[in-house]
Amino acid sequence: MGAHGSNMDEVLAEDMHHWYNKFMRESPSGLITLFELKTMLQMQGMTEEASGYVDQVFYTFDMDGDGYIDFVEYIAAVSLLLKGEINQKLKWYFKLFDQDGNGKIDRDEMETIFKAIQDITRSYDIPPDDIVSLIYERIDVNNEGELTLEEFITGAKEHPDIMEMLTKMMDLTHVLEIIVNGQKKKVTANV
Repeated sequence: MGAHGSNMDEVLAEDMHHWYNKFMRESPSGLITLFELKTMLQMQGMTEEASGYVDQVFYTFDMDGDGYIDFVEYIAAVSLLLKGEINQKLKWYFKLFDQDGNGKIDRDEMETIFKAIQDITRSYDIPPDDIVSLIYERIDVNNEGELTLEEFITGAKEHPDIMEMLTKMMDLTHVLEIIVNGQKKKVTANV
């Protein structure tokens, strides 16, 4: 894990010109489509949940909703994920979980995202339904079976173990490294 952090810290320390060159090398058009993102992440053969999660990540990064991630959106997303303040990250997590956009996260939405993350990371340490049960048991104080943004943020901040679990599960460092550094196969083939 330490190698990921130091590598991404180095990436953040690079100047904007260098960032731009890396982005343009992967996306010469200056825009990343959902298809291109899935190709970069080598999504062939992934489960429907994993594919849906990448869709959700893409649409969350696509801040202006034009169907593309441009350089400004890309830099904003990278900056938020790596150096963002906790409230910003929690709002971003909430938006990812709220798949239907109704302003609330239900258990199924959260479980779907956790399943997808596990499919992408290939890490199946804790069953997603166990994670969701723990989160709802602790922070769904009204027992409504859904969380508002305020409940989610307050609950995560009041329970450090949940905050740590969310931070670990939602860590997109691997995804960002693929986007920033390109696929290893491509890089060696072009050298």
